[in-house]
Amino acid sequence: MSACAPAPPQGLARHRADLSASISVFLVALPLSLGIALATGAPLQAGLVAAAVGGIVAGRLGGAPLQVSGPAAGLTVVTADLIQAYGWRTTCAITVLAGLAQLGLSALRVARTALVVSPAIVHGMLAGIGVTIAIAQLHIVLGGSPESSVLSNLADLPSQLADPHPAALAVGGVTIAVMLLWPRLPGRYGALVRKAVPTALAAVTLATVVALAAGFRLDRVDLPSWSSHALPQLPEGPALGILAGVLTVTLVASVESLLSAVAVDKLATARQRAGGPRVPKADLDRELRGQGAGNVVSGALGGLPITGVAVRSSANVAAGAVSRNSTIMHGCWVLLATGLLVGLLELIPLAALAALVMVVGIQMVKITHIRSVTQHREVAVYGVTVLGVVVFGVLEGVGLGIAVAIATALHRLTRTRISHEELPDGGHLVRVRGQLTFLAVPRLTRVLHQAPEGTVVTVELSGTFMDHAAHETLHDWRTSHLAQGGRVEITGRTGEPVGTPATTREFRQPWLPWHNYQPTTRPTPVPAVADGPASPAGATAPAEPAALSPAGAAEPATAESGDRARISLTEPPTAGVPAAAPARDGDPGAARPAANGGFRSAGRLRARGPADDRLLTGVEDFQRLTAPLVREDLARLAREGQRPGQLFLTCADSRLVTSMITSSGPGDLFTVRNVGNLVPPPGGEQTDTSVAAAIEYAVTVLKVRSITVCGHSGCGAMQALRQTAAAPPSATGDSPLRQWLRHGGPSLDRLAGGGASLPRIDGRETADGVESLCLANVVQQLEHLTQHPCVAERIADGSLTLRGMYFHVGEAQAYVLDDPGAGAPLFTPVQPSVLTS
Repeated sequence: MSACAPAPPQGLARHRADLSASISVFLVALPLSLGIALATGAPLQAGLVAAAVGGIVAGRLGGAPLQVSGPAAGLTVVTADLIQAYGWRTTCAITVLAGLAQLGLSALRVARTALVVSPAIVHGMLAGIGVTIAIAQLHIVLGGSPESSVLSNLADLPSQLADPHPAALAVGGVTIAVMLLWPRLPGRYGALVRKAVPTALAAVTLATVVALAAGFRLDRVDLPSWSSHALPQLPEGPALGILAGVLTVTLVASVESLLSAVAVDKLATARQRAGGPRVPKADLDRELRGQGAGNVVSGALGGLPITGVAVRSSANVAAGAVSRNSTIMHGCWVLLATGLLVGLLELIPLAALAALVMVVGIQMVKITHIRSVTQHREVAVYGVTVLGVVVFGVLEGVGLGIAVAIATALHRLTRTRISHEELPDGGHLVRVRGQLTFLAVPRLTRVLHQAPEGTVVTVELSGTFMDHAAHETLHDWRTSHLAQGGRVEITGRTGEPVGTPATTREFRQPWLPWHNYQPTTRPTPVPAVADGPASPAGATAPAEPAALSPAGAAEPATAESGDRARISLTEPPTAGVPAAAPARDGDPGAARPAANGGFRSAGRLRARGPADDRLLTGVEDFQRLTAPLVREDLARLAREGQRPGQLFLTCADSRLVTSMITSSGPGDLFTVRNVGNLVPPPGGEQTDTSVAAAIEYAVTVLKVRSITVCGHSGCGAMQALRQTAAAPPSATGDSPLRQWLRHGGPSLDRLAGGGASLPRIDGRETADGVESLCLANVVQQLEHLTQHPCVAERIADGSLTLRGMYFHVGEAQAYVLDDPGAGAPLFTPVQPSVLTS
């Protein structure tokens, strides 16, 4: 989805944007290419060859226009091992063979298949590579030389730390300090400096200046004559070893390139939403073909293996590139630098390049990845992959990660928790957590038979799979229990009966029982209960209003409005909600039907205020029905603190229930509500900075991954905005509401602009001017979000996405802001079979 996307720059403006971006990317790529070549043990020219080929060949033939390819840290460990085992010239031949393998894979159109690898394995592989790089380069920063394995480097590290080389340590320390502090330069001047001089270039330049000024005697970059540059030779060595090397380079280069291409797409989409030009989506099969061609050429010319590089690609997008020309020109600048800047490049100390690559390696171990695998309970997969890559190598580590991932999936399939609980009303609740297979049948049978004959039993299933043995066991027990006068109700959190076809089943389980919602015409007074004050003589309880069916016919209100969904297997439910089990007479704590359709505890209710206080009634229902279900999760959130993944910004309208339309629960959403779902741009808040404060807290402290702005139909704020825009200024000054609605002025201006840029709804015309303004307001507030510095920074690094949403109250239909490709922003209805996250 996107906000209004302007057309890409044309003519001279287009070339100017690409030229400026290519220079920025060149300044990032030059020191990194030298540093990665140093880390692999290859000739330093090989890094420059790979950077030039990645820019020119992969840039021209690839399918991701803004992706920048070249030597990458992700292949450093693999390449270093190959050079150690087979020598540099054979490694070049392996690079050529890996490129041919990538060309073959692209012909088979399997690029999308490569993305199904578990993220925990991919993140673990990159983290393991980063750890290996950092430990090896630390030896060079300390003035020594790295060994061939991580374990050897760790064993030698104490002696290296005891006797460091002061000059190398000083230069490395300057490089590391600049790498860490340069992105944090404060203020507007700092932002201009960061934009003009990339971090890597600033670090290497300042370290070189310090080394020259202090007169340090250090090893420096040495670029021999190109006449002596080594080219590939026919592979020499064991065939299986060569084949494993080709497979490893192909695997790592392909996966890293494709993941980088997807990330670049997200960055380009975020830039487009903020008013930037539209860039075509990546063709992953073509991108794999371009990477293969680039590796064939790079290997043939004596260069390092290449892959899509996230650091350079993000710099390319941030610098304003609009086409693949910027990538190609960056390769040309690298090619020119290899001939014209040799004298300057040979002033760079190797310790500075080593420190640069060490920081890059450390940054490959991302805290966000660790949090993600922790939330998805894949820490074991991640940890085994990291250790496997560090100790044994990339291919072996990935293999171990895949094995643990399969074992984890099988464990989850077979691990089932079954518990029994006796309810206060005399009923019994059997909870089944996990998948129900034949392995769980003995436990299931034992727990089911704990429920006495003739009782009401609810079996609550939370898994998504039940095999034939478990289904037959449950069916036989239910038949037997019903024959003995009991009652059986089988449900899940979604209220689906066993056997519901998968095509009609919700795949996201809501926390709250909104499917049991019973509309009423007005709040119903609650009659006095037995232990309350006596009613006046002759007084009668007011008549109970009937709930309205969708067709408008009056139906009796059910006795369990708001309770968990319980679907009887003995008879079809009435109006979607079955009757509750009768309370036992004489039980002072039994639940009794109240006039409003809910159950009230006769032993605890007292007169506490207005008889029609629905809020108090709702709180009581929460304590009785919902609190037992969520108490465990709330206790966990109380211990761990909140970690929501999304900021949901919407209107304060009472008809818009965020947890209902998003099927969310405790800890899922960080919600901000105000009149009109407005986001004042920075500096426009006047005295009210609450929205900006909430955005800053969510983005910088909670680290949310997405922000959704949700408007709705019939918005009173939008109606008031249209009226106040036409009304003359008040003689007594604007009211607080009118002052707040001024932030909606840009939405009116967007709507007044008209033309093809007006947002629309897919499949129908907008109902009226108010609906058009509601849609335009969502798009406009997304643009306001991108003006907040904390949001813009997260969008630029690809860690934050923005979403637009529109909820039609009368239709109970949600629409999401889709990517129109060109033209007006398009709101597409969310269909039951299409789930968005």
